Amino acid sequence: MNACIRAIVKSCLYSNIQPVGIRDGFKGMMEGDFWLMKYKDVDNIIQMGGTVLGTARSKEFMEKDRRKQAIDNLVSQEIDGLIVIGGDGSFAGAQTLSQEMGIPVIGVPATIDNDIYGTDHTIGYDTALNTVTQAVDKIRDTASSHHRIFFVEVMGRHAGFIALNSAIASGAETVLIPEETTDLEQLVAQIKSQNKGKRSSIIIVAEGDDAGGSMDIIRKVSPYLEGYDLKTSVLGHLQRGGSPSAFDRILATRMGAYALELLLSGKRNLMVGSQGDNLQTITIQQGIKMNSTPDLTKLDLLKKMLTAH
Repeated sequence: MNACIRAIVKSCLYSNIQPVGIRDGFKGMMEGDFWLMKYKDVDNIIQMGGTVLGTARSKEFMEKDRRKQAIDNLVSQEIDGLIVIGGDGSFAGAQTLSQEMGIPVIGVPATIDNDIYGTDHTIGYDTALNTVTQAVDKIRDTASSHHRIFFVEVMGRHAGFIALNSAIASGAETVLIPEETTDLEQLVAQIKSQNKGKRSSIIIVAEGDDAGGSMDIIRKVSPYLEGYDLKTSVLGHLQRGGSPSAFDRILATRMGAYALELLLSGKRNLMVGSQGDNLQTITIQQGIKMNSTPDLTKLDLLKKMLTAH
């Protein structure tokens, strides 16, 4: 997000526009926490994780009188357009604000889950994917040394992008994702078959899998796997931090600069997306209402890697 904020601020200054940051999202908008941003405020943040503006969920923004307060604050600051960096919840709030105030809004997708429709990649996803892959590499060292089977839980409550792609990248034996129904009997049989004479196994579990999280699954299968050393590792918020990857820095910079171009050309209520190496737009409404799912043919690739001798 910092790379995106940096690109927006510098593009504004290049175009002789005063950029105004809003701290802590819609919460800061309601409280009037605005920041007249200058070059020095973003000059050395591209390599930083997180966001210098901060972020916060706000149920209060669902109340019309609180949104009216946010609108009054935007008017007092003479805000002419709004760029919202976030996921579908942020976009839904921005769309409502635009309808009630008439302010032009452009959305930039930023979520590690990569589950927003209309873009191949969201800001933060590639960094999270690399973080998970590196963590699984380290866990495999322990698994191999101690002949253990590790169930590694990754983020992905509604979508299995991180789980599926980290499983391929880390050479995991199995992946469990929300898009596929988990057959625990088959999983037990697979573990028994795979681990004849094998030192270890890695099973990636998306937190939103229908069979539950990694600890739930171990509890359910352990009675049928006596003698196997089953362990769990929940990566949790480790996946959200760290210095962003080069891919994410470039994507965020391009999306931020393009978002301002769209506002300056009179566009409104659009979301920036990527398709291959090109940037595109869809309506924010499409981004909110339509779902994005991972390429499930990659499951076949995982099976080929597992069964090849």
